[in-house]
Amino acid sequence: MYRATDRPMRDLIMGIVDFREHLLSQYATRFRDLSYAQSPDALFITCADSRVVPDLLASTEPGELFTMRNVGNLIPPASAEGVSIGDVSEASAIEYAVLVLEVANIVVCGHSECGAMKAVLARAPKPEAPNLEKWLHHATAAAFRLEHEGPLDPSLTAHNQLSQLNVLVQLEHLMTYPIVRSRVNSGALHLSAWWFDIATGAMQAYDRERRTFEIIDRAVAEKLVARLGPVADPTPAPRA
Repeated sequence: MYRATDRPMRDLIMGIVDFREHLLSQYATRFRDLSYAQSPDALFITCADSRVVPDLLASTEPGELFTMRNVGNLIPPASAEGVSIGDVSEASAIEYAVLVLEVANIVVCGHSECGAMKAVLARAPKPEAPNLEKWLHHATAAAFRLEHEGPLDPSLTAHNQLSQLNVLVQLEHLMTYPIVRSRVNSGALHLSAWWFDIATGAMQAYDRERRTFEIIDRAVAEKLVARLGPVADPTPAPRA
């Protein structure tokens, strides 16, 4: 018997068929080439929220983004030895992207109306979701910063203010990983903070000098690209 709740799964399944019948031929060569190896330029860390679609927003093709998604786009910091203090899944993705894929860029992308940020501000324990409550602890530093330092954009709602600050805090967590820190310091790796406004569809990038997120239009994009500069080769030169 058909139920209304079956519709989303039915649409998902039929979407696979639609891709196979109408779009697969356009990507056949690319998928065949990608079957041997991948060489993405960036690790894109973002929220699991269904409204955030990285490949759509960045107009990227298969093989161009190595994407890591979780609730709240959080990154548990590492110890001095480089071992994650939280879930090792995120740490493993970082290590694989940096050491194996040798990505030149890591982007942490938050978004507006994030349920994780609302939950952090609500401070309402959920006994039935102990794992989620423990996971959201990695955003408490951002909440502390919002309370004591104030928002980047006072015009935003509190949870969106927190979401923006959370992106910056997660970049700091990234820098606790020795492999990330050493490559950033050598110029082999660039870190970027982005924030997606769902209501307007605008992607924004953080400007450290102005201490604000600004919409990535053509002018801002050209400025961001210019700031990247040449990327150093992470492979040490052979000894003579």
